[in-house]
Amino acid sequence: MRVVGEGLVDLFALPRVGDLVIGRGAEADIRIDDASISRKHALLSIGPNVRIKDLGGANGTRVADRALEPGEWAELSPGEVIDLGSVMLILLRGETALESPVAIVREPEGNAMARVERLLERVAPGDISVLIQGETGVGKEVFAERLHAKSKRVGRPLLKLNCGGFTEALLDSELFGHEKGSFTGADKAKPGLLEMADGGSVFLDEIGELPLGLQARLLRVLQDKKVQRVGALEPRAIDVRFISATNRDLAAEVTAGRFRQDLYYRLNGVTLSIPSLRERGGEIAGLTRSFLAEASTQTGRTLRLSRAALARLEQHTWPGNIRELKNVIDRAALICPEDEIDEEHLQLAPLAEAAASAGSLHADVESLERRRIVETLESCGGNQTRAAQKLGISRGTLLARLKQFGITRPRS
Repeated sequence: MRVVGEGLVDLFALPRVGDLVIGRGAEADIRIDDASISRKHALLSIGPNVRIKDLGGANGTRVADRALEPGEWAELSPGEVIDLGSVMLILLRGETALESPVAIVREPEGNAMARVERLLERVAPGDISVLIQGETGVGKEVFAERLHAKSKRVGRPLLKLNCGGFTEALLDSELFGHEKGSFTGADKAKPGLLEMADGGSVFLDEIGELPLGLQARLLRVLQDKKVQRVGALEPRAIDVRFISATNRDLAAEVTAGRFRQDLYYRLNGVTLSIPSLRERGGEIAGLTRSFLAEASTQTGRTLRLSRAALARLEQHTWPGNIRELKNVIDRAALICPEDEIDEEHLQLAPLAEAAASAGSLHADVESLERRRIVETLESCGGNQTRAAQKLGISRGTLLARLKQFGITRPRS
């Protein structure tokens, strides 16, 4: 179980079976030294299912943003987030915490960004590795920059590396550096990029694109925090924090044999799952104002958006996310002859055409999801908790999907 609080990031190994008191008191099995935690705050019960019960803590216990009554139990699934006062607990994914120390935050619908922002504030000051997941264009690099800016390493370099462009030669000559005379043309020693980032952060963008053959090299750096220049006899220690990002499902890549499990666990201390822009419709107006201000500065004009144009932006599905929104505003600023951008200047596909295209894919995805849920429930004998665990979602999310797809809820 991962514990994330103000200036606190800790990992507790859980037994396979047992009851554990969570609290601030010395007698607590999982002791959390935070003023918002009561001496005996909650009881975690581990057996065939994992449950938590509020013990009457002064600042309450919340599961998936629902406050528990004193004495009330709530079932937990891997990735579930529990709030005790101002501290977040994240039930780790895997058979046991010792085997799979990975914290994956599953966000309740409608409050996803607020929880991501809160988790970012909590983990930024520490040195734990962070994996940022999200669709292309959601702003993963921006979140990496913010993590670095809010960390104790802010005065040191933030090295950005695109893993899709890694080659064996690049790893040797650029990342690790070389000693003088190590090869023809090496007339002087050259420190590698990782060495030059000492004391700072390393952002590994598109980590899911890294070829298997190069993953072992990166794993060694993550494990030992050392790099060895080409031609050097001894490695050099480096002090860096690793932040990585991907639009792939790395857990699925591990299962498929395309990504090393040990590297996945090294990179994935805590996961920030960034919602797509279509899940954050309330942010479109604010983001648009920000992009308009940038475009106004660049063009020397005072640009504004008509109500019809804003309404059209809020109706669009944004498959390219924030990156697409910025491109649309930048393009509209260039082709708009006046200072007011109207709907026609956005050059978005007509709603009927966009809906038909998106609707077909959406229907296919929903059909596949519904079938997977039904098959998994059948294989689990109707047990919703086990089905949710097998699907990799929380029990609350599974219940919401049953209602959405009109699936009769089995008795479990």
